[in-house]
Parts: sequence; C-alpha cells; structure tokens
Amino acid sequence: MRVSTDRVGLHLEVRKNTLRTLSIAQIISGLGVAGAVPAGALLVLEISGSEALAGLAQTFSVLGSALMAIPLANLTQRGGRRTALATGYSIGALGGMVTVVGGAARLFPLIFLGILLVGAASAASYQSRFAATDLAEEHHRGRDLSYVVWAGTVGSVLGPNLVGFTSSMAHSLGLPRLTGPYLVACVMLIIGALVIFIFLRPDPYLFSRVEAQISLTGRKGSTRLALKTIRESKTASLALLAIVVGHIVMGSIMVMTPIYMHHYQDSLSIIGLVISVHIAGMYAFSPLMGWLADKFGPPKVILLGVLILLAAATIAGTAPMDGAGILGAGLFLLGLGWSATLVAGSTLLAKSVPIELRPSVQGTSDLMMNGAGALAGALSGLVIAFGSYGLLCALALVPVLGLGLSTIRLIQSDIKV
Repeated sequence: MRVSTDRVGLHLEVRKNTLRTLSIAQIISGLGVAGAVPAGALLVLEISGSEALAGLAQTFSVLGSALMAIPLANLTQRGGRRTALATGYSIGALGGMVTVVGGAARLFPLIFLGILLVGAASAASYQSRFAATDLAEEHHRGRDLSYVVWAGTVGSVLGPNLVGFTSSMAHSLGLPRLTGPYLVACVMLIIGALVIFIFLRPDPYLFSRVEAQISLTGRKGSTRLALKTIRESKTASLALLAIVVGHIVMGSIMVMTPIYMHHYQDSLSIIGLVISVHIAGMYAFSPLMGWLADKFGPPKVILLGVLILLAAATIAGTAPMDGAGILGAGLFLLGLGWSATLVAGSTLLAKSVPIELRPSVQGTSDLMMNGAGALAGALSGLVIAFGSYGLLCALALVPVLGLGLSTIRLIQSDIKV
C-alpha cells in the first residue's frame, strides 16, 4: 500500500514539473519566434523590394516546421521529449543567427535557410502540447494539453509588439533593423532549450513507458506505421482530420485578411487590432476547450469547433468593406474554432494510439497539419487573385462541413471516446 501511494505521489510530482517546465519554455520561445515570423517577410521586402519574395518567408517558416516534425518525433522515441524539444529549440536558435548573418550580408539563400531552421522551434512548440499528455490522467488529458497551448499566448501577443524595440537594438549594433527580432529569437530559443534540457527531468515520455512497463527496445514507430495506425482507428482518423481541417481553414483565411483589409485602405493599426483579436481567440480560451474535452469528450468539442468555424467563415466572408468590427468578430471566432479543433483533436489523438507509437503518430500529425497549412496559404493567394475574399471564405466551408459530418457519424457510433 505504501509503495502504491509513493508511486502515485511520484507520478503527480513528475506531471506537475512537466507542465511547469513546458509552459515556461513555451512562453520564452514564443517571445522569440512570434516576433521573428512577421519580421522575416519585412526583412526580405526591405532588401529585395519584391512582395513575391517576401511572401516566401512565411512559406519557408511553415515548411521548416513541417520538415522537422518527423525527425523530432524520431528523437522522442529514441531519447525522450527532453532530447527532442531541446534539439528543436537549439536548431531554431541556429536559424535565428543564420538569418541575422544573411540579413547583414544581404544574401537571400542564407535568410531563407535561417527562416527554415527557425521553423524547427515551431515544430518543437507544437510537440510540446503532446508532451503534456504523456503523464496526464484520462480525465485530465485535455486540460493538461490546453495549459501548454495557452502558455503560447504570452509570446504570440507580445512578440510581434516587440519588433520595433528589437529593430532599434539591432540598428544600434550596426545590423539591419529587421534582423533584430531574429537576434532576440536566437537568445530566447537558447534559453528555452536550456530550460527543457535542465528541468524536464524525469523525461515524461520515458517515464510513461517505464510506468506502462514498455521496453525502449520494443516496437518502433515510423511514418508508414503511424499512417497505418491512424487509418485503422476511427477515433485517430477523426482526430487527425480535425487538426488538419482546423489549421487549413484558420491559416487560409487569416493569412489573407491583412491583404484584404489593406486593399480597402484600412490602417495598419486597425489591421493589427483585428489580428490581435484573432490571436486571442486562438490561445486565450484553450483551457476552456481542454476542460470541455475532458467533461464531454473530444468529439463533441470538435463538433463545437465545426459550428464556430462555420460561423467564422460566414461572418468574415460577408462582412462589409467598412465593417472592420464585423470582420474582427469573424476572425475572433476563426481563432476560437481553431482552438477547439486543435485541443480536442490533439487530445483525442493522444488517447487513440499506444504509448510506444504516440511520437510517430503525433509527428505525422504535425507534418500533415503544417504541410496542409502551407499549401492552403499558397492556394488562398490564388483564390484572392482570381476571385475574392468572400469566395475564399465560402470555399473554406467545404472541408469544415466534411469534418462536421465525420464527427456526427463517430458520435452516433458506439465507439467510446
């Protein structure tokens, strides 16, 4: 009885330390990455004067996150979350320095390589949410995951607002102004990597395997096995669909909203306010979504996310040209719907596959999410060029309706989730 009580106490202590460490690292790294993302496009635009080249900055950032998803998942299987996350943040820090050097030398290949490498930090940040579920109890998995997602709010909101300060700092050092956010990103990501490497002990993934008495030399995951596992599980398939669809819809509409507003002469301050409201919707209410997922089950929260995304696309797509307030409401709901599908979908995915296959399945999920998001962002530009913002929002309704029908079918089945 004494041994059992001690084991429960140790599990709780390790779980609390994991959530605390992951959240702190999320805040620190978010402050760096969130400011660097918008600065990348501006840096390329300043040097080249080409909006086409500037648009590639976001593409390389998302592509870097997608490309690093599987390698970080493989590192998790071999050495645990601590090794994988610290490596991701360290590669991101290297990317920040490469971007600074590229900007100072006005070399586009170096700038794009640096931005690509910074994407590794985003990949680590996404995988942190799954690390939060390694030791979560069944009735608390959604909340644990959502706390780490919520921690990203600080960096996501404050980071872009520090671009002016960090740019002035870079100028005082004799560097191009817009390399400043990447210099700060380098420092912040190094600190984030150290926080993970020093304090994420015991490693939550390795600890969970020991508790489950699963040998580290047992079955290894792979992308092919991960896809096979997802296909054979209705709940895992729905979880992946929710994560990917939510990201596609959110990314495609959000990335085109500033361009749409600028076309109709909205000021930069109004555009910034609308995007800030959108970001608040993405992160601020994630603990609520986690609580709802634990209370009512992830599929019902995914369905809630579907309804919110339908409302968001409809409101944003029909907003009048002078209706920044209405458009802001649509973008807030867009972020809230993304939060519901991401938190509930990730929670459902974590509970739908065996422990030893979770890293590979989760890495595959992030690869598909970011890959689909990058493609959707590129296609949304074509829709705007040859159609309209309203058409883009209307097209976004199609995958959301498909997700809704799939969710309803699973809820009506006898599968316990």
